Amino acid sequence: MIKILIADDHAIVREGLKQSVADTSDMVVAGEAVDGQEVLEQVRKEDWDLVLLDISMPGRGGIDTLKALKIEKPKLPVLVLSMYPEEQYAVRALKAGASGYLTKESAPEELIEAIRKVSKGRKYISAVLAESLAFHVEANSEKPLHETLSNREYQVMLMLASGKTVKEIADDLLLSAKTISTNRVRALRKMGMKNNAEITYYAIKHELVK
Repeated sequence: MIKILIADDHAIVREGLKQSVADTSDMVVAGEAVDGQEVLEQVRKEDWDLVLLDISMPGRGGIDTLKALKIEKPKLPVLVLSMYPEEQYAVRALKAGASGYLTKESAPEELIEAIRKVSKGRKYISAVLAESLAFHVEANSEKPLHETLSNREYQVMLMLASGKTVKEIADDLLLSAKTISTNRVRALRKMGMKNNAEITYYAIKHELVK
């Protein structure tokens, strides 16, 4: 029986995932967490076969939580589940130690297949992600500007490009407006940009936001 820990701050998402798993006979959702700190606490308390991790949680983000998980439990499979399209976060998630990446729009059958594969120590990537990874390898010598950003700077940059204000981002991530402003300034400096309009134009041009 595959023992799963679900980490997502939205109760409706957790319930949906539990229902998808409930129809199977070889896996069970045995625990839930709503933020990165709770994930780490649960992993320290007991053993798990797999963690289903949302990439966008309040406080400590999914990528940072993933890195911490791989330090404490390097062999624990982590399947990242996100509302973001694969081309936005998948490469970063895999680099940080994820065993697979799925969007929340994926069919339940694909989720079950991914859980079974990842729990056996294998990697799960969709055809779209495989293509993205191939492109990433080819283009690695000419690294795009957003690849120079830290995970938090990248997250803030995407949210700014989506039209959110510094205050709205701070509220969403449970961080101070000052912290968000600092990450905004760093992102602008690293990418050689002057304002949010340039960030939005860049993100749309590179298909980072829809």
